[in-house]
Amino acid sequence: MTGKFEVYEDKDHKHRFRLKAGNGEIIAASQAYESRESCMKGIESVKRNAPTAPVIDQE
Repeated sequence: MTGKFEVYEDKDHKHRFRLKAGNGEIIAASQAYESRESCMKGIESVKRNAPTAPVIDQE
């Protein structure tokens, strides 16, 4: 199974997404967005930017 984005409404009625791995484990969670449209734009930003994002090791 592949990873997936889940969009949901939190207890404060804000929109959020989480990215789940194929095994169902949450591997990323978003900030709260005022609108569903903004939340969807956040997902698109992750999809667009993540493939080229550098890994910065701060250990």
